Amino acid sequence: MKGIKYLVDAKNNKVAVQIDLEKYGELIEELLDVIEAEEGKDDETITLKELKAELKKEGKL
Repeated sequence: MKGIKYLVDAKNNKVAVQIDLEKYGELIEELLDVIEAEEGKDDETITLKELKAELKKEGKL
């Protein structure tokens, strides 16, 4: 695949990838967004009302 190079170790195992960001930069950004969203899917959430109250309490709003 043009613009993609796999880096291998001494045993020829793929250990890293080098990606041409000029060619695939937008796709990589989208991939990272998906990964970030997946990592945060189980994070605790609060309502907007709770957030506003917390920010007011801290003097940030």
